[in-house]
Order: sequence, then structure tokens, then C-alpha cells
Amino acid sequence: GDAEISTLQIVLFIADASSALEMAADGGSSSLQLPCVFSPKSRQFLALCAQDGRLRIWNTDSKTLHQEYVPSAHLSATCTCIAWGPCRTVKEGPQRKKRKSEAVQVEEKADLLAMGTAAGTVLIYSTAKGALHCTLDGAHSGGVNCVQWHPEESLLYSGSDDTNIVEWDLQTGKTRSKWKADRAAVTSLCVSPDGKLLLSAGHIIKMWDLDTKEVYRKFTGHSTAVTTLRFATTRPPDSNGLYFLSGAAHDRLLSVWQVREDGKDKNSVVSFTLTDEPQHIDLVTSNSKEEAVRLAVVCKDGQLHLFEHFLNGPCKKPLSPSCTVQMSDTKESPMPIPLLAAVLGADTRTVMLAYGSHLQPVMEKEINTAERHVCLTRDVQTTLSLSMETTVSKVKTPIVNAKSKVLVPGLPGHQAPLKGTSQGSEKRKKDTDTKEMSIAERLGEIDLSTISEKGASKGTASLQTDNFAVLLVQGLESNDASILNKVFQTRKDMVIKKTVARLPLSAVLPLVEEVTYTFVLSYRASLMVRWLKAVLMHHTSYLASLPDLVTQLGVLYHVIESRVKMFHKLTKLHGKLYLLMTQVSANICSAVHSIISFKYFQMTGF
Repeated sequence: GDAEISTLQIVLFIADASSALEMAADGGSSSLQLPCVFSPKSRQFLALCAQDGRLRIWNTDSKTLHQEYVPSAHLSATCTCIAWGPCRTVKEGPQRKKRKSEAVQVEEKADLLAMGTAAGTVLIYSTAKGALHCTLDGAHSGGVNCVQWHPEESLLYSGSDDTNIVEWDLQTGKTRSKWKADRAAVTSLCVSPDGKLLLSAGHIIKMWDLDTKEVYRKFTGHSTAVTTLRFATTRPPDSNGLYFLSGAAHDRLLSVWQVREDGKDKNSVVSFTLTDEPQHIDLVTSNSKEEAVRLAVVCKDGQLHLFEHFLNGPCKKPLSPSCTVQMSDTKESPMPIPLLAAVLGADTRTVMLAYGSHLQPVMEKEINTAERHVCLTRDVQTTLSLSMETTVSKVKTPIVNAKSKVLVPGLPGHQAPLKGTSQGSEKRKKDTDTKEMSIAERLGEIDLSTISEKGASKGTASLQTDNFAVLLVQGLESNDASILNKVFQTRKDMVIKKTVARLPLSAVLPLVEEVTYTFVLSYRASLMVRWLKAVLMHHTSYLASLPDLVTQLGVLYHVIESRVKMFHKLTKLHGKLYLLMTQVSANICSAVHSIISFKYFQMTGF
């Protein structure tokens, strides 16, 4: 029944089904793991990127949204990875000169944040400025999969689908070095604590000497792409005490490798067992043989596993976690709450958690993990009433009465009126009676089919993506069929994706309902599939956070399920009709050929 279908299952099924329906024409699309990283040392901030393409930085002390950044290219340059830079001294404003008698106390804070994008660029965001610090581009021809900071120098390393590793100089913002890492895409990077070695991985793990950019060692053992690399010890490699761990996609083991002086390090020495592939790892390194490595691993299934082990040579049996943490809600039929990230505390038995949705995570400190199995029950609020620190953030959200409806052009943060071709630089006279055109009149003069992705040609009114979003919101609010029909006429996939990406969250569900209604009536069904696919690609996290999604998307769920079941039968029918038409055509050709031959014989006699 509908009550037994989970919210996440509905979203994932509809997303997969819409992609399958679209695959025949446009091909499929792959989903990305959403980045989620705590800031170093004090763990004061939590940085996340959700499906809407926005970077959100949460304050873990006040549990409020500290800052929000929207990339200018939006989801055409989706954030694929995040890495906090080393803590540094930052100036947040004008400060008075201190006397010599005053003690100078310098506090280092987490400031810079590196974001790799699917467009091949790396964005450096400053939390102290609340703005973009710089953009690193021009070196990668494929999407950036991983970024790593140098622990001491102002250097950044990035790995990409183009199989290259790039060393960036952050003082100049330019490429310092670039080299080919492997035949496959570079999916993970890690710099050693002393800054002398670099680990890179695709299917093969390579250890590079950063001075010479030459391979120091190679390690093989994963059958899928390596997604996690972390150094576990701080000892030099020539002492047989350097260890690192690796995790791969669809792999339920974390492997630990020892860098031996004699080079006999072809196999992993220790394995940690997991319930699913690792998604987030926090690690406290070991500085000596007498100090254990502490490890917190959040898996894809939303569970947290804690490990503690002394690294001193090989261990034959895989190690089980010392503690496993799960979380569920407080309903009569409890549903699991996914854990997003976890960091280890100063005390060996405490950990800080982030759980819930990427749009509004919940942070909780001082979780006691003394028992082997811990199951926490929490009442997670799924409403999107975000609390902002307005003194720091530059994002202003207008306060709107719940009973009011917005029917005038304009979206928060967008001011892009319809632009026509300029007819000269003459100013309007004050005594001239000018009548502003209505939305319907403007739509009547716009030919959406002539709009290109780069813009309209001269002499034609141009309708940009912001205008599409404005008109779509107006049509949904006023339920104006003429406005919706004009907007839904576009066949440009890029325009559809950008329009959906710029929609406010309040307009997502009305759009899904309108698309569902049109889709059920089989009216422009092929176009509606494109709009549905765009909505599910960009707003999956928001839809998954809704508590009543089952009732709101149940109709769409059953419609797509029935059409997917009929697709196979229709394909068979299409094949049979094609064979039938081929045979009829062949018989007609044969009959015509016989008639022509008979007539020719009658006329010529042979």
C-alpha cells in the first residue's frame, strides 16, 4: 500500500523512472555523492552542498545557518567535492592598534574552503569575507573529483576526470605543476602530514614524491574506484611506520596499507569491516607505536562505525567496529535517520554528529559511545524554516505573510525584466502617455521557439532563464494556463534545467503537481518528462525532506510505474508492427514488380 512506501523510495523510484523514460532520447545521468565536511580543529563549522547547488555553512555551536553561497553558474557547475584549508589568522574588520603592554594573542580560524566543480574549475570561498576568494580554472578539461590542501604551504592539489593532477599556487591563482596520474580518472587525493608525499587513486593507488613528481610506490587491491584516502600515522616512510587507509565504491572494507622500507607492501595489512561503502571519515592519527589510531566512518546506509587499533604490523582477521551508532525517528513505525558526518571528540568515548537532510542538518555534540551498539531516537523537524545569522551572512530572505500571494514579476535575488531590442537612445517624454504591457501581451509577442541557449538574435525579444523562472512562478501562483503553456513550449534542455534550478523551494511542489496533471492527460508528455527529470535532479533533497511526500507524489508514482510496465509491451508491439509493415511493403513491391513484368510481356511478347 501507499502507507508502506517510504519517502526516499518514492523519490528514488521517480528519479530512476524519469531518467529511464528520458534515456531513449537524451541518455541517462549519474548521481553524485553530496559533500559534507566539518571544519578542522575547533569543528565550529559544517559545510554542505545540497541538490540545489548552494554551499551552506552551519555553525555547530549555535546550530544556525552561518553563510550561504550560490555559484554564479549554478548547477551547470555542480559542486562535487569540498575541502577545508588549514586554519589561519584572518582579519575580519578594522582593529585598533594595541599597546606594547598588551599581550598579543593570535587565534587561528578555519577560513578558506575549496570546492571542486563538475565544470573543471576550483572555487576558493572565504568564510571571513563571506564571498568568493578566487577561482582556479584553465587546467582541467573534465570534472574535478577531489581537492586537497598542503598542510604548510599555500598550495592546493586537484584530481579530475581528465586523469591529471594539478598543483595550484594560491598566492598567484595559477597552475604551478600538472602531470598525468593514470589512465583512469583521479577519484581521490591525500597529502601526507609532513607535506612531502601525495596519494592519488583511481583503481590503482599511487604515492608521489612532491619534490620530483615521480611515483614512489604503487598499491593495488581495489576492484572499483577508490573514493577515500587518509594517512593514519605521521611517521616517516623509511621507518616501516607509515600507514594509510583506503576505501572504494561498493566496498564494505576499509583497507590499511603499510609503506615498508624494503618495498614488500603489495597487500593491505589490516581491514576494517563496514555495513556499506564509506562516505565520510574522521581520523585521529597515531604519532607512535604506543598510540592507537581512532577512526569514525559514516557509511552510505547512514550508520556510524567507530574503530580503535594499534598499527604495528599485519592483522589477518578483519576488525569489527568497537561501537556502531544508528538513529531513528520517534514515530510508531520508526524510520531510520541518515547520519551525514561525524567527528571524534577529545574524549575517546564522545563524538559529534550531523544527521538529517543536507538542506537543514541537525548537529549534536557529546554523544556517548561507551556501549557497543547505540541506537538514538530523535524527533527531527523537517520543515525548512532556516535560521540565519544576519550579522554575518550576505543572503537576505524576505519575510512574507503566509496568507499573501506573490503575483508580480520578481524572485528573491533576481531582477531580470524582459528585455527587448533598444530602439535608440531617445528618452521618453513626460507628457507621453505610456501604457505598460501586461504579461499576456508580452507572452503573445515572444516566440519561445526562436530562443537559443546563447541568446536571441538581433531584432527578437530575448527571454532569459531568470524570466522563465519568474513567469513559471507567476503561472503556478495564478494558475494561468496561457503562461504555463508558453513556458512549457521550450524544448531546450539547458533552459529547462536552469529554470528549475532558479525556482524557489515553495514553487517546487506546485510545479510537480502541474507536470503530473499534464503528464497524466498525455498532453505534451515528452516535454513533461524533461521538466520532471529536471525537478528530480535538482530538488531531490528538498522532496525527500517533506513528511507528506507519499500523499503528494503518490499519483505520479503510480502513473510512472504503470507506464514503465507498459513500455516493454509497447516495445514488443512496435517491433511486431515494424515487421508487419516491412512484410506488407515487400509484398506490395513484389506485386507491383509482377504486374509490370506481365504488362511488359504483353507489349513485347518476351
